[in-house]
Amino acid sequence: MILSAVRDPRLVTIRRGGTLTDEHHHLLAEWAATCAEHVLPLFEQARPDDPRPRQAIEQARAWTRGEIPMMQARAAGGHAMGAARDLRGAARHAAYAAGQAGAVAHVAAHDLGAAAYAIKAARDAAPPGQASAAGRAECRWQREMLPPAVRDLVLDDQHLRNALCWSVFDC
Repeated sequence: MILSAVRDPRLVTIRRGGTLTDEHHHLLAEWAATCAEHVLPLFEQARPDDPRPRQAIEQARAWTRGEIPMMQARAAGGHAMGAARDLRGAARHAAYAAGQAGAVAHVAAHDLGAAAYAIKAARDAAPPGQASAAGRAECRWQREMLPPAVRDLVLDDQHLRNALCWSVFDC
């Protein structure tokens, strides 16, 4: 479980009683898609004929551009998670990262799920003895990709939810 029991109002849209603007929500979704896309080849190597994780990333981005409704992006995220069910290791985590990216349209706090699963995928794909270093490198890369407008929010949220996200944000 990567979501806190109590929702952070900074990650709830204004229309739902929080403080998150639509612009920042879209930036979080785009960043989550970028994180998931970075490790997507780990899934596609295992299942080259399964388009669901790539479609979830594409749908997340389409949602940010206003091309599809939230429900469509969220559904694509669910299908990507379904692609992970019978897999293990890096491929499984990469599919989950894509699924979490698709779910950001519904709940912004899933952005950390996409990032955390991407880090887990990078760790699992690393050569023996290099998993920790690979995870830290992926975490640092993700932070470099953060849009400046949401950087402080994401870094603070990583600090707050790190324990829920397998402590992958210690980088």
